[in-house]
Amino acid sequence: MGNQSSRISDLLVQALDDLSQEDVKRFKDKLSHSAFEGKRTIPRGRLENADRIDTKNLLMEFYGGAAAVEVTINVLTQINLRDSAAKLRVESEKEIPLSQKSSELSAKAYRKKYKEDIKKKYKLIKDMNSRFGDKMLLNRRYTNLTIVDRPRQAKEREHEIMATGWRHAEVMTERASSAVTLATLYKPDEDGQTPQVVVLLGAAGIGKTMTARKIMYDWAAGELYKEKFDYVFYINCREVNFLNKQGSVADLMFKNWLHTNPPINHILMNPEKLLFIIDGLDELRFSFDQPEDDLCFDPWEKKSMEIILSSLFRKTVLPESYLMITTRPAALEKLEQCLECSRYAEILGFSEAEREEYFHKFFEKETQARQALQFVKANEILFTMCFVPFMCWIICTVVKQQLEKGENLTQTSKTVTGVYVLYLSSLVKPLSNDLKQNLHGNLRGLCSLAADGIWNQKILFEEEEIKKFGLDQENSLPLFLNENIFQKETDCECLYSFIHLSFQEFFAALLYVLEEDEAAIDSGTLRRNVKALLENYGNSKNYLMLTVRFLFGLLNEERMKDMQEKFRCKFSPAVKADLLEWVQANQETDLKTLPFAHEGIHQRHQLELFHCVYEMYEEDFAITALDHFTELKLNQNKFTQMDQMALSFCVKHCRRLESLCIYDCTFSLEDHEVGLPRLQKWLHQKHHEDKPKHSPIYLLCQALKDPYCKLKKLELCDCRLTAACGEDLASLVIKQTLVELNLAGNSLGDSGVKLLCEGLKRANCKLQKLDLKACKLSAAGCGELSSVLSTSQWLSHLNLSGNQLGALGIQLLCEGLKQPNCKLQRLVLRFCNLSGECFGDLSTVLSTSQHLTELDLSYNFSLGDVGVQLLCEGLKHANCHLQRLELEWCSLSAAACGFLSSGLSQALTELNLWGTKLRDAGMQLLCEGLAQPSCKVQQLLLGSCRLTAACCGDLASILRTSQFLTELELSDNKLGDSGVQLLCEGLKHPHCKLQKLGLGYCDLTAASCGDLSSILSTSQALMELVIKWNNLGDSGVQLLCDGLKYPTCRLQTLQLIGCRFTAACCGNLASVLSTNQTLTELILGEKTMDNSGVKQVCEGLTHPNCKLQKLGLSSVNVNEETQRELEAVKKRKPDMVIYVWKNW
Repeated sequence: MGNQSSRISDLLVQALDDLSQEDVKRFKDKLSHSAFEGKRTIPRGRLENADRIDTKNLLMEFYGGAAAVEVTINVLTQINLRDSAAKLRVESEKEIPLSQKSSELSAKAYRKKYKEDIKKKYKLIKDMNSRFGDKMLLNRRYTNLTIVDRPRQAKEREHEIMATGWRHAEVMTERASSAVTLATLYKPDEDGQTPQVVVLLGAAGIGKTMTARKIMYDWAAGELYKEKFDYVFYINCREVNFLNKQGSVADLMFKNWLHTNPPINHILMNPEKLLFIIDGLDELRFSFDQPEDDLCFDPWEKKSMEIILSSLFRKTVLPESYLMITTRPAALEKLEQCLECSRYAEILGFSEAEREEYFHKFFEKETQARQALQFVKANEILFTMCFVPFMCWIICTVVKQQLEKGENLTQTSKTVTGVYVLYLSSLVKPLSNDLKQNLHGNLRGLCSLAADGIWNQKILFEEEEIKKFGLDQENSLPLFLNENIFQKETDCECLYSFIHLSFQEFFAALLYVLEEDEAAIDSGTLRRNVKALLENYGNSKNYLMLTVRFLFGLLNEERMKDMQEKFRCKFSPAVKADLLEWVQANQETDLKTLPFAHEGIHQRHQLELFHCVYEMYEEDFAITALDHFTELKLNQNKFTQMDQMALSFCVKHCRRLESLCIYDCTFSLEDHEVGLPRLQKWLHQKHHEDKPKHSPIYLLCQALKDPYCKLKKLELCDCRLTAACGEDLASLVIKQTLVELNLAGNSLGDSGVKLLCEGLKRANCKLQKLDLKACKLSAAGCGELSSVLSTSQWLSHLNLSGNQLGALGIQLLCEGLKQPNCKLQRLVLRFCNLSGECFGDLSTVLSTSQHLTELDLSYNFSLGDVGVQLLCEGLKHANCHLQRLELEWCSLSAAACGFLSSGLSQALTELNLWGTKLRDAGMQLLCEGLAQPSCKVQQLLLGSCRLTAACCGDLASILRTSQFLTELELSDNKLGDSGVQLLCEGLKHPHCKLQKLGLGYCDLTAASCGDLSSILSTSQALMELVIKWNNLGDSGVQLLCDGLKYPTCRLQTLQLIGCRFTAACCGNLASVLSTNQTLTELILGEKTMDNSGVKQVCEGLTHPNCKLQKLGLSSVNVNEETQRELEAVKKRKPDMVIYVWKNW
């Protein structure tokens, strides 16, 4: 072989040496632009500076052997060097044996034959409910799927089975621009890298296997990867699980051949032209974490299948070959351990247009297709389920059967369970009476098999298991095999499976509903234990999810009667009581009582509970089951249509629900015009052209408008709501029980708020609090709100922060605020980019309004001295009733502080100046106002004001004399130990009324702790001390503990986060916990205190005299041992709240 290669190399060198320099240049240019069937093109960059030897080497590298000679002859002919081409052909015929040429010709013929065989094998598919021998053309049924090359995150992929497999619906809309085709999967990415491995992700039933078969067929037909791959091989992971004998990569390739003696050696000479499609990786029973020494490097080497596949994945064998792997998302983590140079693509299922295409392909008659589409589109649940190809098939099958029988389509159920029951009923109905007689026993055996598989996470069953559950009788198994509820595996005749995992889950659920009898128990079928199923549900990582949903769905009263009649079986009504008890118990979980609780997991569980209750679809059950719900919070959900249906159904029947808070969620929306005929659609659009499109919260609002709904508080924050929601929201606010509505972070705009105001102006609207923060309002929206303010007798709180209202907007608002009928008490205008000119109108409001007591103008950075001066004119007015003023981060000058000092009216009790950069000079002026006998300020926030110890004497004087100041916040100022010592002089005074003091980030050390300790031991007022992020160390904390242990100490809350103490002082803290009778909240969270410190604190927590109710720690301090100790504390003191924060 080596001599042969050397002779070919010499022939090529000789042919190139005979060419002139100009001819060599022409040869390389033509070579770089020529494409040869089944061969790669040599990159132009590699040829550009290549000499004759380099060119010869590139020819050998890219084409190899006799093929390199043929390519050279071809190029020489194309550039009209026919003599040189003829000479090379003559020389090559002398040197290259006929056997090698014929071998290559033979390989080419084999490739052609292989493609023909593959095309024949994959062009037909068997429908899942077809009779024996019935098949259809793949292309007649196959419908393109939407595929994106950026898979969703793990938290978004947690639901892989039917009910949540189409949760991609909204993602499809968001990612429409990133959709890819099968043809582009192996194209270079943005960085120019061509992936060797493509992982095709998708939920169950989403079309992964059908896509793999389509790739095989299209490649064989020359429509896909024609130039890219010479051979494509299909490997089914279900079959691989049962290949007990050792094999090789070559053996896996042999399995794809219908004829003997394929030229495997020749094929393996060009591994870069091979593609292996590995279908259903998630079904493999073994792991890929094999030691590298065990992997194989030779495609002929025989090893176990797990080693062979691991070697392919990890590229130790045929490293130049390409892979395509289909899998459910759950297997992705173990797959990522062994894959490199991968591209991940996700099948999202059918888009709306693709669903319509599928319907037209499924129904042979156009009239039936249109009728079916019209019906399914009218039912949001059914049409949404069609997003998943498998569910689309089920629904089409059921609808087709009803159409052919002339039955009314409206009888089809709204729920998933209803669709399955209808489908299965259609299988049972035509059975002979003999088969129906045995149906009950066969059904129980089938359900037992399904449940056994679910518990053991098994989807393939062997003959022994079929016999175990009595399904091997002549009149039992054929019932399901002929109708393909079971599907016998093609290459593994002894294996059986349900046609889809969701069918197995359906039958598993049915086991728990069927009434037990002695005959069934004696036959060896599984005994049901509903409570065990429900108890394990929470820890099942979702593999029991759909089973539990089906369990609820099967217990619908009407459905039970229907199934008992059709399936000739008895249902156990007692199971419903177990489900009722389980739902009620799950509502009563209080997050605050859970150590290390994860609120997001709990909320997703609540939503899943709603799906279960909805699946039963019984009003009486829902009302009773959900009776304990008074508050519901849902965060970061992408509500599909089915989620919305379940949520709306349950909210409607939560008769005691008072608060519904939905944050950072999105509501998918189906276009309700899609199903209309063209003319009707045009008329609809013409008639509604001035109205926003259909509201995505329509279903939820319909539920909330139910007369029995007593909701008081509704929050829909950051939910991407638009003006389209205005009309629905307006219909809600006239509900007399609703008093609080928070719509912050939604793009309602002026038009949306205008619609909302129509409801707010209604006499029966009792809304008291309205939050429209960051809703994209302008001055135009303020006119409508002004009208509401001037008429509403109930609206008392209004938040318009984060809207660019401008001077005109404020002027319009103030017109309403100045009206005698205006009852507004709190107005929030943060981040509104207000300038000084706006504050004249606000000043007038302050001097006239009899109700406005709170005004928040924080983060309006252009307030300026003029703005403060105008504002203070209103504050000084005798009629001003303002009690709380917030100017956080408004950057006040010393002059502004003088104005403010003169404006501290008798009414003002709370002043927030955090971040205003007063500095010591401004603080001195402010203290002059605070020292006046008429000043009644109780809460003063001065964090981040660039204060130093120089102003602490003035503050101490205020502490000594003020009869009202109870809260002082000084965090993030460089006061230092000397400043705190001065403050303590004021705190020690017997007339000091301060209850809360904030000194975080104040550059304190242990030197200040002696003075603070003295205050703790003597002050009868101070109840809360925040001293976080100061370098107190162990000695400082020990000094504080000395004060805390005094019987006269009244402190209730102490925060020591980031104070650089260690376990050395935790014994002192434990001693405080066992002696102090007032301390109820202790926030430590110090990384350096380590686990031994936590153990010492736990000793104090378990002391009988410990009164602590809340403890905060850093996760750095909590290992498995200390977590057990904290949990033991929780058992002894269940009311104690223990928070462990991860980010400290």
